[in-house]
Amino acid sequence: MSNLFLVEIVPAATQPDALATLTDLDNRARAHDAQLIEAQVTAEQSRIFAIIEADTTDTVAALLEGLDAEVATEPALVRLVGADLDDIKAARPEAGYLVEWDIPSHIDMDTYLTRKAEKTPLYANVPEVDFLRTYVREDMAKCLCFYNGPDEAAIERARAVVSTPIDRLHQLTQIQLAEESA
Repeated sequence: MSNLFLVEIVPAATQPDALATLTDLDNRARAHDAQLIEAQVTAEQSRIFAIIEADTTDTVAALLEGLDAEVATEPALVRLVGADLDDIKAARPEAGYLVEWDIPSHIDMDTYLTRKAEKTPLYANVPEVDFLRTYVREDMAKCLCFYNGPDEAAIERARAVVSTPIDRLHQLTQIQLAEESA
């Protein structure tokens, strides 16, 4: 069974936008028998949050070697919460906002997952916001939560209703990779 890894990338200053970096990353993943599951790009295109499916950390590290971009974080194992991986692969759903939460050290994975299950229904109290999915790092350093909503204020209200802080809030831009022909 393959694993999911989060890698944060800063596109090279020589690239006019993040598309070239994403295309290169996708091609490298395929060449290393891995798959770029999704890549979310901040609105100013200063950071890419990539989720890669691969067997090992070494595989992800190898595919990142020589990438014309700054690899800002080492590959980190993540767990998908709130969505089905096959659905994400099939639909490549877009998100408008990304919230990063640096999880406090006293919270372990079981506590996090229990709290997430208890709190997620409360998002119904902010109907203008759709909670989409979360990737939580297995080392519990942080989680990335994806949302759609009309603006940052709405996302902030959604986080408040589930009593979960925001360490960093990013508006996302949509960049589509060309589908590889079969």
